[in-house]
Amino acid sequence: MRHARRNVQRIARFAAIGGLACGGLMVTQAMASETSGDTKTPNAETRAARTGQELVSELGDSRTAGSWIDAKGRPVVAVTDEKAAAEVREEGAVAKVVRHTMRDLKSATEALKDAPKVAGTSWAMDYKTNQVVVRADTTVSAAEWARLTEVAEGIGASVRMERTEGTFTPRLNGADAMFAGSGRCSAGFNVTNGQNNFILTAGHCGPVGTTWFSDQQGSKQVGSTVSGSFPGGDFSLVRYAPGTTLSGADIVAVGGGQGIRIVGAADPAVGQKVFRSGSTTGLQSGQVTGLNATVNYPQGTVTGLIETTVCAEPGDSGGPMIADGLAMGITSGGSGDCKAGGTTFFQPVTKALDSLGVKLATDPGAAGQAAPSSGSTGGADNDAAAAVPPGTASTAPGGAVLPGAMGPASTVPEGQTDNAASALDRLGEYRNLGPGLFVIAGSLLALVALRIRSERGRKRYRNQYSQSWG
Repeated sequence: MRHARRNVQRIARFAAIGGLACGGLMVTQAMASETSGDTKTPNAETRAARTGQELVSELGDSRTAGSWIDAKGRPVVAVTDEKAAAEVREEGAVAKVVRHTMRDLKSATEALKDAPKVAGTSWAMDYKTNQVVVRADTTVSAAEWARLTEVAEGIGASVRMERTEGTFTPRLNGADAMFAGSGRCSAGFNVTNGQNNFILTAGHCGPVGTTWFSDQQGSKQVGSTVSGSFPGGDFSLVRYAPGTTLSGADIVAVGGGQGIRIVGAADPAVGQKVFRSGSTTGLQSGQVTGLNATVNYPQGTVTGLIETTVCAEPGDSGGPMIADGLAMGITSGGSGDCKAGGTTFFQPVTKALDSLGVKLATDPGAAGQAAPSSGSTGGADNDAAAAVPPGTASTAPGGAVLPGAMGPASTVPEGQTDNAASALDRLGEYRNLGPGLFVIAGSLLALVALRIRSERGRKRYRNQYSQSWG
């Protein structure tokens, strides 16, 4: 009976993959349907992640402790007994027998949650080591660290303590996507509830009632925040202003005239390679290192996050995390930068979609067109006109601006002067000649470095997931 049930599940698993290739099936419960005519199939790493997640779900929390992708791209499932290990191997996955169950790890996180909150700390489940890892940034004092260590020791061997460099902060200021009184933030994905269209972005970007504009002067309204969660979660909905048309809504622009079509949403696996698009640092890559992470920001505690090695800097907040054409996360915050590296946390897209009662917006009219042709006209560097942030020189097909699709970092918001251009204007004044040259040199070097980083990020994504590259 068990073998028969597993055969049915295996067939269903293959059917789901086949359905993704044919178009029309939901990739997960929380996903938008793939556009018709699309012939993409999941990348091997995505298939491995799905296999591990399904096995964990089938075996349950008392017999497993998570799954991940190993260096060879194979799904690995942590199990607590040899019988479960045999079942995992029967499905073609790798089994690792561990001491602590998923229930044990969850119990540890609950105990940490009940302890006094300390800003600058985080914890996440490290499936590979079968522990919950507690990290403290440089703002945590020695006395606070000692108290945390005492809590961890009281929980037991399922908890490990680590110090980390940098400071855990939300990545808000300095983006070139959406402007409000609370600052500037990147837009994530376009979503819909069937009646209205919204931008899904980070919750810390602004509370309900925040009005967003595509220019710093506040003359071009994008929409307003109508719901969200922060702290607790880190997601929000910005409802588009009346009359906005979402053509090309399912494309995430990554600069250089290139875009990636989003075909659905999924939860990542530990060890999976992921990419993040941000207004400040362009397209960056890294690996998922932990799930169900909790971060104690100075503004409050956020739970259920994805922990990664993807770098991020102020201005990348709210931007999309993707892999294999699937929406996976919204940039929340972290520590470090893209020079020295760091840790970045993401709000899972699937949880945000479920909580808000929306689904990813799709664009059937643009099926088969992952990005505009190289002949598209628009903003600086001929960046994709199919999906760019508000305030850039480019517009979407039909003239609509699409802030919900992340644009390249090299564009400059309307109403905000480019540093290099401003410096050139200042050369007209003789007394500013010396300082102007220094400003120009610094600005040009920064632009060149950013252009190189963005191009490297695009090449990494294309090499990893050629089927979703346009």
